[in-house]
Amino acid sequence: MHIIITDAWLARSQALHLNGLKLLAAGALGSLVLMLGAVATYHWVFLQGVRQGWPGFESVARVVTQGDVNAQNLYMRENLDAMARKLGEMQARMLQIESLGERVAGLAGLNPADFKVVPGAGGALVGSRTLTMEELNQAMGQLDVASGSRVDWLMAVESRLFDQAIQRALVPTEEPVKGGRVGSPFGFRIDPITGRSALHTGLDFPGDVGTPIHAAAGGVVVVQEYHHAYGNMVEVDHGNGLITRYAHSSRVLVKKGDIVKRGQKIAEVGSTGRSTGPHLHFEVWFSGVAQDPQRFLAAGDNLAAAEQLAQKTRKP
Repeated sequence: MHIIITDAWLARSQALHLNGLKLLAAGALGSLVLMLGAVATYHWVFLQGVRQGWPGFESVARVVTQGDVNAQNLYMRENLDAMARKLGEMQARMLQIESLGERVAGLAGLNPADFKVVPGAGGALVGSRTLTMEELNQAMGQLDVASGSRVDWLMAVESRLFDQAIQRALVPTEEPVKGGRVGSPFGFRIDPITGRSALHTGLDFPGDVGTPIHAAAGGVVVVQEYHHAYGNMVEVDHGNGLITRYAHSSRVLVKKGDIVKRGQKIAEVGSTGRSTGPHLHFEVWFSGVAQDPQRFLAAGDNLAAAEQLAQKTRKP
């Protein structure tokens, strides 16, 4: 009998314990639902009050959103400061480009003052402040104008240097026989065949048969023929009335109409035509008048020496 009563009491206790857990869980769930409902109702009422302009809600909205506004202002200020620093770096780089451009313009024969649009500025730094958006936009606009001017300037410098390079390439300043000595200069001399005084219209470069003959400048071959006096002859037109002539060749490697580059091998030394021995007879003509080729070759030597000196000066 005692055992039966005890079992019944345990069963009743377990049932009450389970019912208590269910009630506790139900209460917690109900509290959560009530809390979520209250939050949703608060937000709905708050948003409606702000949108509809209900009395008292505008000041509450300002207080609530003040933190977001401050955060946005701080973010914008940090971005403005970063952009201002980057603008300062770009302005410093523009000054370096301008200084370099002035030096290059001097080499090109241009006056840097003709392209200088941004005046010099400086002074002691007394105080500084953060740039406003309007000031930053204005500085960016000035930098854009300055950069456009620098681009135009550098393009002009490039064009001038390109023209100068072309002109140098078309002026016969390259030795037609590398390292060759001049046998007979330009001017009046005793003719080696007749023994009488006669005008020698070029330079003679003695050499072995087959010695390479190089173009003294770039141009177009306008004559390639056998001449009774000049033998195997080549004439190269360099433009602007300049023509070079290469005579007495044993072999010619170009033909009429060919475009040749400065220093290109165009023939080989020989003794064809009116000649007493293997050599190159080299002439320079300007507007139909024979010129002393030595003046052109000397100018090329001086230019090469000046370029070598400039390279040594630029080295640290």
